[in-house]
Amino acid sequence: MANESMKTGADLLIDALQKNGLQNIYGVVGIPVTDFARLAQLRGMKYFGFRREDAAVDAAAAAGYLTQKPGVALTVSAPGFLNGLTALAQATKNCFPLIMISGSSERHIIDLDQGDYEGLDQYNVAKPFCKATYRVDRAQDMGLAVARAVRTALSGRPGGVYLDLPADVIGQQIAAANDEDAGIYEVVDPAPKQAPSDEAIERAVKVIKGAQKPLIILGKGAAYAQSEELVQKLVADTDIPFLPMSMAKGLISDEDDHSAAAARSLSLSEADVVILIGARLNWMLSHGAAPTFNPNAKFVQLEIEATEFDSNQKIDAPLQGDLNSILTKLVPALKKADYHAPTDWLAAIKAKTAENVAKFAKRVEAGETNAKFGYYGALEPIKEYFLQHPDTYLVSEGANTLDIGRNMIDMKLPRHRLDTGTWGVMGVGLGYAIATAVETGKPVVALEGDSAFGFDGMEMETICRYHLPITVVVINNGGIYNGTDREVADQPGPTMLDARARHEYIAKAFGGDSYFVSSYQEMKVVFEQAVASKRPNIINVQIDPSMGKESGHIGNLNPKLDLKK
Repeated sequence: MANESMKTGADLLIDALQKNGLQNIYGVVGIPVTDFARLAQLRGMKYFGFRREDAAVDAAAAAGYLTQKPGVALTVSAPGFLNGLTALAQATKNCFPLIMISGSSERHIIDLDQGDYEGLDQYNVAKPFCKATYRVDRAQDMGLAVARAVRTALSGRPGGVYLDLPADVIGQQIAAANDEDAGIYEVVDPAPKQAPSDEAIERAVKVIKGAQKPLIILGKGAAYAQSEELVQKLVADTDIPFLPMSMAKGLISDEDDHSAAAARSLSLSEADVVILIGARLNWMLSHGAAPTFNPNAKFVQLEIEATEFDSNQKIDAPLQGDLNSILTKLVPALKKADYHAPTDWLAAIKAKTAENVAKFAKRVEAGETNAKFGYYGALEPIKEYFLQHPDTYLVSEGANTLDIGRNMIDMKLPRHRLDTGTWGVMGVGLGYAIATAVETGKPVVALEGDSAFGFDGMEMETICRYHLPITVVVINNGGIYNGTDREVADQPGPTMLDARARHEYIAKAFGGDSYFVSSYQEMKVVFEQAVASKRPNIINVQIDPSMGKESGHIGNLNPKLDLKK
């Protein structure tokens, strides 16, 4: 009989994860981590097996975003690790807390390049792509390694951490009668509150009080921080209009009168003071530069990471700290100062909003009856459904599918929309959708372009295997952007796919439900039915191949070459 006081490295890793409240693992198993995953299940953890590592790591990242706890991903060595590396980098750029654990070869074999099975110096390879990397060379250090990974993933600006697990350490044994003996402990206050100084608050209030045309920009950092109550109070107290970035939609309902989402160009180009809350002046905001922004605009930035200040524009009032601590001081300070945005500024935004909404409504209405069935007709039933069922979650990726859907589908609740984020990476959709369904228990709609779906479509098998309430909507125009690109007569164009592809059969192959629609009326009936079923399913929405344009709303980023024959 085995000595019950002896624990393996695998035992200790499970103990440490559970001690820190981490119960779900998203991964792909193989040598040397298969038995670890089995043991984790036997010890009460939930393991969700994927078909490819990047989808599993994406899922863990989404779990981190939704729960404010590091999502846990598990991969095998070398190729499995490399497949997950893109997702690890993506999570770090998106500021999603994540611990990616990979099995690896013994260090002495790697260091002498002795040619081990799937041998790779994963520890050093991962370093440029995440916040930190740690390797566990002794089983007795497992608790410390997990504690460091948890704290690093959550503290400051959240992000990805890589934990290297050599094969021999997994099976190593140590004598330990209890957690204390084993070095297992729960991290104390892994993301300490940080509040700015009174002087910094006073400076920010002074800048804001001087504003005639103030604007709040909400980023996904505010959504992650769960700052909605303080943000809502800030807007209610000051009447400052807000512009939500895509994953910040729902912090304040898109239907709120202060929303400038439908007056983006006007609000950015005329705002004289811009208050950034959980948002960065990166490419998605034109780096804060004219002509998108008022060249004379002043910036107030709420940010945990000091190096972000002045990264693109002069920040006139930097407020460093966690968002909730900053807002807890800033909101009452502005109320005490009795600052309100000028009524004519809010009126101008409302007028432009009404004008643009009316124009957009005509596009949507035309989309219902257009002879060429396109994006607006396909997405309108989804828009209507979310108005009636705001607690449904939406995951979206693609070019035109993402861009048009972002403008059409309003969100009433925070953290109910996930998309490609900072890098605009395709292939995150089904991983994000799976984690969202697992972590929330709610129905999820994965709204995919047909190109985006191609990156991770095999995860439909994962969705079906775990019987998750996910409706995958594939907007199929037979192309990357559109399906009509053909420069050479006898070759498909570089962006052409198969407009006749029956994507829905993938769901049928694995026991899910399959739907095919090619009109607004069909979509209106089928979509509600599919989501209400709470069963895994795919709706293949066949739209006209001519619908769509290159790069959606960011075609200007693509260098133009002379393609004249």
